[in-house]
Amino acid sequence: MKTYYINNMKLHSISKNELLEIVSKWAEKRESRVICFANVHMNIESYKNNQFQQLLNNYADVVCPDGMPLVWWLRKNGEVYQERVYGPEMMLEICELAEKKQYNIGLYGSDSDTLHSLISKLKMKFPALNIVYSFAPPFRELTKEEEKNIVKNINESKVQILFVALGCPKQEKWIIKNKGRINAVMLGVGAAFSFHAGKVKQAPQWLQRLGFEWLYRLIQEPRRLWRRYLYTNFKFICLMLHNQIAK
Repeated sequence: MKTYYINNMKLHSISKNELLEIVSKWAEKRESRVICFANVHMNIESYKNNQFQQLLNNYADVVCPDGMPLVWWLRKNGEVYQERVYGPEMMLEICELAEKKQYNIGLYGSDSDTLHSLISKLKMKFPALNIVYSFAPPFRELTKEEEKNIVKNINESKVQILFVALGCPKQEKWIIKNKGRINAVMLGVGAAFSFHAGKVKQAPQWLQRLGFEWLYRLIQEPRRLWRRYLYTNFKFICLMLHNQIAK
């Protein structure tokens, strides 16, 4: 696993198999670890918010290339065999690993209805999967007492792998804040809960490979996502062009 920096944000060159091995090693010991899946949106959030960038760079143990533009950037910078390490896909592969090795998993984020559907679908796909904790936090800032109880409940449940779906950058900040407090491998998986619960459709594989998954999601949720994609995609292209000219 080699470390790079794209627009000053840490990014790792890592394969799917390498990530599974790392997760397994850490889960066995219930190590408190942070794994992020970076796309253009996260990269631009990092670029415009130095505090967020420092959190990622200093505390994230692994930052995977989730978005195709970041995969292409790594390939252009020497990692010619770099594959996409896609959060929603890796969530299922890690669940398969957890079922096989009988790791305890937890689910934190989204809403109660989505969480209920997600658990049902995961149980259908992985009948022996140990889902020992699930919680959909309220859509407001938590009190210190609530935060303390959440950490206590997760640890008492003996979660080894915790999937977190709060959206970027909220989920990354939450995970990093709880590094050293929650004894589990924590992964920020964004829209994965909605995808696997059947609430939101995923883009076809061919469209994902072309790097146009964002367009598919924009068509599905235009009112919620148009500002994000208009700004982040345009800003990312400008930064890449500027960096190329600067060379």
